[in-house]
Amino acid sequence: MAGVIEQNLAAQGIILHEPASPVANYVGFVRTGNLLFVSGQLCLDPEGNLIAKGKLGADVTVEEGNAAARGCAINLLAQVKAALGDLDKVARVVRLGGFVNSAPDFADGPKVLNGASDLMVAAFGEKGRHSRSTVGVAALPANAAVEIEGLFEVA
Repeated sequence: MAGVIEQNLAAQGIILHEPASPVANYVGFVRTGNLLFVSGQLCLDPEGNLIAKGKLGADVTVEEGNAAARGCAINLLAQVKAALGDLDKVARVVRLGGFVNSAPDFADGPKVLNGASDLMVAAFGEKGRHSRSTVGVAALPANAAVEIEGLFEVA
């Protein structure tokens, strides 16, 4: 049976799928002590297709980027579930690090990353409030619009 956090997600229409396998020489997550580090997750839908492709401020709107960041957050949570078996074991979302495939003059990366931050708060409540950085980059794998990594404190 799904825990409270997964029930919160399901009430929002979010069902976690199997996380994507690493595409190079790394793992999807590493746990050390009570910290869980989750590798960067692209904005892939459950079928493995990019939610948004291209550069924010050129090919992709802020709204599309926000939806892509939300998709990245769902993929982060799929990795967390794979690591812990139950999202209720998350004591705190500590940090999200976001990478936004940006046109040279695009300055609204924080608005894009709100898609992920809002989902963490919706899922975990106050435990979902986190520190964050947003970095505009020249390119991402597969020309994805957004990639996000996460750090979680676990029980």
